Amino acid sequence: MYESEDLIILDRMIQDSAKVPLTEAYGKFQVELRETHGVNYEVTIKNIPKNTLVIKSDEFPAPTKFFQGTQGECKRADYLIISDENRRKFIIVIEMKAGKAIEKEVIHQLRGSECLIAYCQKIGQLFWHQPNFLTGYQYRFISLKHINIAKRSTREKPNSQPCDRPENMLKIYSPNTLMFNRLIGKLE
Repeated sequence: MYESEDLIILDRMIQDSAKVPLTEAYGKFQVELRETHGVNYEVTIKNIPKNTLVIKSDEFPAPTKFFQGTQGECKRADYLIISDENRRKFIIVIEMKAGKAIEKEVIHQLRGSECLIAYCQKIGQLFWHQPNFLTGYQYRFISLKHINIAKRSTREKPNSQPCDRPENMLKIYSPNTLMFNRLIGKLE
């Protein structure tokens, strides 16, 4: 199914219940990201490379029995999109909010999912004996806000810096459909 050794290992490592399948539409791939906590809402991301794994990262129980959680270390974002297509390697961390969100909390959620990837990376290196597992990926951090508002044109908050750190996340308001290249920083 996957062409990348990293994605083959991740696919074997992660429970099926935490994976979100890609669907094919008109010869291209897309994924529907859904949230069902309280208010139901969804966003479709189109033109996703075939060699991509999508993970619902908040399916992993918060480690509150181990960590105190005073610094936000028990939080995680909603989705991870790991793509390795033609040497273009990206890990996109996405947090979805139906309405307003406290930016500090969103940053904690994005960082928590970054830690989850680091944990998976260490498991792949030590238990799958792959010293280069999940290396060379570029991170993108995305905050999707006001998702449940009636359809409007998608708005982005201007961002002068790359969205490669949680503090510099790309903020997209009122999204319905997004293009993959837009999330990695290439406008179509």
